Parts: sequence; C-alpha cells; structure tokens
Amino acid sequence: MPEARYKRVLLKLSGEALMGEREYGIDPNVVSRMATEIKSVIDMGIEVCAVIGGGNIFRGISGAASGMERATADYMGMLATVMNALAVQNALEKAGVETRVQSAIPMDSVCEPYIRRKAERHMEKGRVVIFAAGTGNPFFTTDTAAALRASEMGCDAMLKATKVDGVYSADPKKVKDAIRYDRLTYLDVLSRDLQVMDASAISLARENKIPILVFSIQKDGGFAEVMAGQGKFTIITEEA
Repeated sequence: MPEARYKRVLLKLSGEALMGEREYGIDPNVVSRMATEIKSVIDMGIEVCAVIGGGNIFRGISGAASGMERATADYMGMLATVMNALAVQNALEKAGVETRVQSAIPMDSVCEPYIRRKAERHMEKGRVVIFAAGTGNPFFTTDTAAALRASEMGCDAMLKATKVDGVYSADPKKVKDAIRYDRLTYLDVLSRDLQVMDASAISLARENKIPILVFSIQKDGGFAEVMAGQGKFTIITEEA
C-alpha cells in the first residue's frame, strides 16, 4: 500500500456528486462508491473528516433567487446537507467504517451536535466524522464550512472533490482550450477568480496554511492516489 503524505485530511464533497446521472436527489450506487473511496484512504492510516454540500436537494442561493428570504433558504440548504451526511454515514458503516455525523444545528434524534474536542477524539479512534449543516449560520457556504472545520481539526490538507482532475482556467467541458494548472497559490485563485471555492474559504485556508488539493472523485481509487501524491490533481498553497 502506498505511503500516505498526510495524517489528517478533510474531504469536501458537493451535493451534486451524490446525484450520479439523476437530475436531483441521491443515487445509492454513487454514495456506495464514495464510501469505498473514503474507506481506501482510512485503510492507509489517514484520519478523515468530511463536509458535504446540499445542492442535489436544495441550494440556498437558488431559493433566494426565486424570491425566498436568503436566511430561510440557507437554513433549508443546511438541512439538505444533514440528509446527505446521513446517507454517506449509512454507506460508510455498510462498508465497515465507523462514522459519526455532527451537525452545527442541534438535532439530537438523528446525529450529534458539533463539539470540536469530541470530533477530534472520534478521528483519533479511526472514525470518519461528517460535519453537517455548514457553519450553522446563513450566508456562509459549505466551502467556508469545510475550511473552518479543517482549521479547527488541525487538518494537514483539504481535498476538494470535483468532476474534473484539477483546476482549469475555465470549465473544460465547455471551453476546449481551457488551461489546466498543476500548482497555484491562494492569491492566484483569488486574483484570477478561478471559482474553485468561494473567496472566504480560500482566505481561511491561506490564513491557517492548509493546502487545498483539487481532484476528480469520478476516477476509481482517485482519492487514495492523491493521498499518496500520485494521480492528477491541482495543489493550492502559499507558494506555487
């Protein structure tokens, strides 16, 4: 088994990644494959936590655009992330990986409240911790929540799982001659408006010196490859 480059990481998954070929919702086969990807990294001895978006069920910004109050729409989006977190927890435990969901909005009947020290203890015991409900506040994206939790957990890296194998100058599915980057700085991402994560997430990662690795979750074994420094990915750090 290849040697791991990091001891503790946070995986940021979009809600859309759980849809598969569906127009909305959750594809159980895709969720099961995601669980296998995470298990392969756990088997390398890496401590893993995760933040999952809710765009496959409800996106706050879209709700606000259709006339709903932004704060209300964002709270609905947070609840969608809890649903996704529970789905991934179920798949991981079926794969034999102990998992805990911690929500920034207390809902004791279905998951634990977010408690930093408790989350750290879970990870030390080899459990996956999925942080749900974003930061618990409207007007903040799950990207920002991911950077915040990665900082609080003392993660060595933050992994952004996407549909492409890194960061491009434009959407490679729409622009044929889009440039792919192997390395970028935080300032490159902000100044070029590369849309990898929102600006507050990039700034928070920069402030806490957490490298961001962008890779394709659609490649089988891709997560483990990146953890071993192999495969294709873009790394975002202070120095290019």
